[in-house]
Parts: sequence; C-alpha cells; structure tokens
Amino acid sequence: MLSPAGPRHDRSLDEDDKPAPRRRRPWLVRLVWLAVLGAAAAAVVVYAVPDRTEQTAPPRPFGPGARPGSGPGPRGQLTATPVEVAAVARRDIPVTLQALGTVTPLATVTARTRVTGQLTRVVFAEGQYVQKDALLAEVDPRPYQLALEQAKSQHARDEAELRNAQLDLDRYQSLVRQNAIARQQLDTQSATVRQLEATVRASAAAVSTAELNLEYTRTTAPISGRAGLRQVDEGNYAQSGDANGLVTITQMKPISVLFSVPEDQLPPINRRLAAGETLPVTLYDRNRVNKLAEGRLATIDNQIDMNTGTIRLRAVFDNGDESLFPNQFVNVELLVDTIADALTIPASASLTGAPGTYAWLVDRESRTVGIRPVTTGYANSETVQVTGGLNPGDLVVTDGSDRLREGTQVALPGERPAASEASPPQAGQQRPQRRQRPPAGGAP
Repeated sequence: MLSPAGPRHDRSLDEDDKPAPRRRRPWLVRLVWLAVLGAAAAAVVVYAVPDRTEQTAPPRPFGPGARPGSGPGPRGQLTATPVEVAAVARRDIPVTLQALGTVTPLATVTARTRVTGQLTRVVFAEGQYVQKDALLAEVDPRPYQLALEQAKSQHARDEAELRNAQLDLDRYQSLVRQNAIARQQLDTQSATVRQLEATVRASAAAVSTAELNLEYTRTTAPISGRAGLRQVDEGNYAQSGDANGLVTITQMKPISVLFSVPEDQLPPINRRLAAGETLPVTLYDRNRVNKLAEGRLATIDNQIDMNTGTIRLRAVFDNGDESLFPNQFVNVELLVDTIADALTIPASASLTGAPGTYAWLVDRESRTVGIRPVTTGYANSETVQVTGGLNPGDLVVTDGSDRLREGTQVALPGERPAASEASPPQAGQQRPQRRQRPPAGGAP
C-alpha cells in the first residue's frame, strides 16, 4: 500500500538510478590541437619568409627629378636610355645604280686547222696564255709541199710558152710590115699570146694557193688570250670543218661586263656620255663585300628590251690581275652623278611612321629626345639626303630608337647613364633601418 505521506523511496534504488559522469570526446581535442598547430605554422611562414611582392615590384618614379621615359635603375634609381647618335653633316653623295652583271670577254675564238691532215705537233699547254700569231699545232706539211712544187712547175712551163708566143708575135709584126704574110696570121698569134698570158696568171694563182695551204699547216693563235682545254690530241686526223676545233682562246685583258639598267635611268647616263664624261663602274663579289675591279662604262646597246623594260650596258676593265673570269656573276655599281655639299644623315636615323618621315633629335643640354619631321631627297643604303627639318650639327639617334618616347632622357656613347634625384645615400649617411618582423609566436 501506499502511505499517505508519499511514495517511499528505496535507498538502493536511488543509488542505482544516479546518472553516471559524462565521457570526454578525444576526437574534438585532437581537432583543436591541429587548429592551434596550423595557426602557429602560418604565423611562421608569414613573418619568416620575405614578402615577394615587395621584392619583385618595380619601384615607381618618385620625386621632382622623375622624367617621362626614364627607366628604373638599381635601388630605385632612374637611369637614362643609352643610344647611338650621329651628327648631321654636309658631304658629297654619290648617285649610283646597282645591277647584276656577267663578265664577258671582248673576244673568244676557236682555233681550227684550215687544212686536212694528220696532226704532227701540238705545242700549246692547256690554260697557257698565248700571244697572237703564236704556233699552236702543225699538220703534216709534206703533201702540201709537193703540191706547191707541182704548181711552180706548171707555172714555169706556162711562162715559157708565153715567151715563145711573144717572140712569134714580134716576128709576125715585122713580116706584116713587109707584106710577107697575111694579116690574119698576125691576129691569130696575138690571140695566142693573150691566151698564154691568162694561163700564166692562172698557174701563178695555183702557186699562191699551194703556198697558202702549206702555210695553213701551221695553226697559229688568232688573238692573244688564255687557251682552254685541248680538243684534239697529237696524231689525230684533223679536218678543217671540225666543229670543236683545236682549242678555244679567250681574251682576258682587257675584259668587259654586261649588265642591264631600267630604261628610266637611261637619260641621265646618255647626258653624261654625250658630254664626254667618264662614268666609273665598280664591281663587287656576290656578297657585296669584296671589291673586285674598277673600270669605266664603254657603250650602251642600241635598243631597249621590250620584255623587261631594261637596256644593256657594257663596261670595260683592265683585269691586270685576272680577278674577273668569263661568265662570272658580279654586282655592278655605276656612278651616274654626285650631289655636292648635301646635308646628310645615316640611313638608320631616317624613320617612317605616323608623322611621316622623321628622326629622333637629341637636345644637347637636357639630353632628352623628341620627334623631328624631316624632308628627304636622294637616299642609298648608307646615307640619306636631308632637304628640310634639320640643321648641320644636330644630333640624331641612329640606334636604340625602339626604346624612346617623347622627352626620354638618353645617354650618349661614352657617357654613364645619368641617374635622377633618387640617388643612393652618400658616404657617411646611414640608410634607413628596415623594420624587423617579430618571430612567429612572439610579441609584436
């Protein structure tokens, strides 16, 4: 039964129903410790490793000395841009024409034997320089010597017959005056004499022909020049109609060069030649590095090539050192005129852009540059004629213009690049101390 005072609690039951103490969670503790260690490692990285942004960021121009276009130097200095310069000067400019030419000999002859027979002698050497009328080869002369003797014999017989007929004619003329013979007999003898005279002339020509054939057995050089490769060896049977001949001889000194120029360049060349002036011609090798020879313009062709619109010219060179060889390709430079006392700048200083033709002008006092539009005239690979925009003595930039802007300060050759007011501290001055970062985990 239940008592009216309330339920009776059993002591043993109360002790069993008392709640047990709460159990700790080890994974939460580990998580907290990991977070603390991560924060400590991040602090070490932040304060111990230098700031890369501060090291790599370029210093900005500062101070009143900073000029537009000046570049940052070491330790924040602003240095000038180094450039190459040249002064505007007056000089003579040669007006030249450049073309490709071919070395062409003035004479090339193939030496051939003019009679038929066996070659008994070949006396020249391949590549030898032979003089005109020098002996090259000889054909067996014996058949031609016998033919000459036969022709001389026939000529002597004809002359004897002619002398006998002439004596008869003189005798008949005396008898006719005495009316001892008929007139017809005298006329017949006169015709016989004239016939024998013609026979004598024919036999005399046969003798000359035989003598010439005997002379032709000796083949001589028709011109002075250099002998080529031998085409026929000694002992072969040579014929006068052989296309290859014995050897080819080429005249080497003097020698010529053929080249072509545009037809628009013909009038000034003609004017100079008509005035009796000499137009110098200079030859260079294939790379236009080495000068080969100097000569003069000799002649101009008589018509313009309709296919190319060019005309051929011939220049002559002494070629004493034989530096020019037939069929050699060369670079030709023809001096047409000379512009005297012209205002000039190097070709590298003349630029083309939005302002037109311009040059970078250097101010000698402030060492700054600016764009100066110029008017140019004749130009070649090295020099440009200036007709307006520059004065003698002005400095223009020839190299380094790609790094320039209007107002850029520059350093001339031989000068150290000038620094702006942001200069390093002088001796005796202390540099500002760099703020030290506190170690990781320490007090600031």
